[in-house]
Amino acid sequence: VQLQASGGGLVQAGGSLRLSCAASGRSVSSGTVAWFRQAPGKEREFVAGTRGGGQTFYAGSVKNRFTISRDNAKNTVYLEMNSLKVEDTAVYYCAASASNWISSAIRDDVRYDYWGQGTQVTVSS
Repeated sequence: VQLQASGGGLVQAGGSLRLSCAASGRSVSSGTVAWFRQAPGKEREFVAGTRGGGQTFYAGSVKNRFTISRDNAKNTVYLEMNSLKVEDTAVYYCAASASNWISSAIRDDVRYDYWGQGTQVTVSS
């Protein structure tokens, strides 16, 4: 299973970006897929996740600004990021698990078996 993350870049505060996570070797239509991020000097943190059935979960810091979605036909998961803030600057990683994790587990990075390579998002003031 391979996950290919893309779509990062440099954007001004208040702007938008859409990240993509293209999967090969397994379908993203089932199981759990999530986005995590890691800023310099900080631990990796959960951003958003979606599980089979379409439920979505968000970190409080991105709720109402970010949207995670799946395109099963393209076997791709997206992270639409709006109203970006300087503190959103980080390397963003997509991750996948064959399991449908409950809300308390979906935020735990050890639950994921497959990881993409990361894409840099930089938000300038």
